[in-house]
Amino acid sequence: MTAALMPGVAAQSTAPAPQAPPTFVAPKIDVFKELRVISGVSVTDTGDLVFVGSDAKIHRTDASGSEKWAYPVGDLGRAYPVITPQGGVIAASYDDTVYALDAAGKLQWKLKLDGDIYATPALRSDGSVIVATAGGTVYAIGPDGRALWTYKVGAPVFSSPALALDGTIYFGAQNNRLYALSPAGTPKWTYTAGSLVFSSPALDAQGNIYFGSSDRRVHAVSPAGTPLWTVPTGLFVNASPIVTRAGLIVVGSYDGTLYALNAAGQTVWSYVAGQPIAASAAELSDGTVIVPDLGGTVHALNARGQALWTIPTGKKIDVGVSVSNQGSLYFVTQGGALNIITKQRPLAVGPWTTFHARPDGWGRALSPQDTQALTQARRTAASAPVAQLRPLTPPAPVATAPTPTRPAPTRPAPTTSAPQSPAPSPASPVATTPPGSALRPAPVTPPTAPALTPAQLAARAVTVVKVQDQQVFLPVQDTAAALRLPVRAVGVRTATLELGTQRVPVNVRLFGGQPYVSVAELAALPGMQAALVNRPSPALTLTRAGQVTAFPLNLPTLVSLTRGKEFPDILPR
Repeated sequence: MTAALMPGVAAQSTAPAPQAPPTFVAPKIDVFKELRVISGVSVTDTGDLVFVGSDAKIHRTDASGSEKWAYPVGDLGRAYPVITPQGGVIAASYDDTVYALDAAGKLQWKLKLDGDIYATPALRSDGSVIVATAGGTVYAIGPDGRALWTYKVGAPVFSSPALALDGTIYFGAQNNRLYALSPAGTPKWTYTAGSLVFSSPALDAQGNIYFGSSDRRVHAVSPAGTPLWTVPTGLFVNASPIVTRAGLIVVGSYDGTLYALNAAGQTVWSYVAGQPIAASAAELSDGTVIVPDLGGTVHALNARGQALWTIPTGKKIDVGVSVSNQGSLYFVTQGGALNIITKQRPLAVGPWTTFHARPDGWGRALSPQDTQALTQARRTAASAPVAQLRPLTPPAPVATAPTPTRPAPTRPAPTTSAPQSPAPSPASPVATTPPGSALRPAPVTPPTAPALTPAQLAARAVTVVKVQDQQVFLPVQDTAAALRLPVRAVGVRTATLELGTQRVPVNVRLFGGQPYVSVAELAALPGMQAALVNRPSPALTLTRAGQVTAFPLNLPTLVSLTRGKEFPDILPR
């Protein structure tokens, strides 16, 4: 049921109010290093960083990003590494393998699984780990590297497993379901959302489960599997929620808004970032919420959802900000650059205040002992100096001597012509989620130009986007490259794309002798979903295997031909 249908609950409007500008000077980025980070960044209790690089190595650095050791693996990896209580590292790679290293970077064991691993493993209190694969299997692996049990889901899993205090394992899958397994790997229940589940579950102090779905909703489910409520957003929710110390469920949507919901599903506040949000937020010990958006801006909000400061980087950010016990903030921008802001606050000690519950990536609810240990560690870290926020005040006017005025020369009025649209930029990916969508349409910005016919649109979008028969076409080679899909064959009527172990034919049309594929063909590919974005400019987004790729369309505005959980094609207006 939706929050509006819950007895005794008056649902609040999810339409966000206009945001006031930030009121404080943003902290400076103290360290910027081109480390080619590709995964999320996990942080040890002592402030060391662990991540997977685009060089296909697991790296451990100190708090400033200076390398301590690196271990080569068989491929890249997007999942956050997990750091054990002994300082060891458990990390996954796209070579279908889980690696366990000791604190010095020496291999302890590795295990080959049945598919790529996008989801971050979850560490159990006995030292075993739960790992889910894109092959559709969940594994329990013992501390010695042997598989204890497996559970066949039958659909890819990109959602990172979450562990409850009683050992129950929760995760979402690409068959629209949230699963609950017992500690022994037997099914307890499933809950079905309206579309794919990329989002990783978060748990509150009562054990309730919260996650997002491509059905554009945030879902709440009880530990018994009972639906509690759903809250609609404007676009799909691939980001993973957090639960703050005050019990708010905070999660971003691709509609560019960060939502804060209470345990009854009511919207307490919402903040418009202005760009899609694919990453988790994090709550600091003073209640500040930090969240990045795909446009490359890091936002800091107070406990009421009001902007404190923003840092625009100009490069996309698709993984969350990691926070050390020492109060340093770490985030990675496009290309793998590590950015560090020091002298901030440590994480708040709460139910699930960052992605996967802890900066070391355990992915399990905090026990009383965990809470006590974290509280002590962060109290100790809190003795370090903290930068104070400075109010953002306009600069004082500069006095200048008056200058004599001269009459302006008379000039003929210029002849004006209709403005020309800029040339469309090449198709290129602008967003990726690890781990990374109608029930309520997103607000549509009124078109800035009159509605045009398909023929007029085709004349205006001659480089990348082609419009014919009220369908939009994209170039096969550029689009496949942006989606990271190998092209195995191209003919005058069909092209063959490689999706994992499958080779899938798609129909093509030739424009100027070059093959193009329609949005309808792309949306029909296995595991693919398509959506439209009109702000800040019209674009088509395609999501597959946790990666979201946006193609600028260089059109005035867009509407869907059919309204449903996915868009088989689009009609330009």
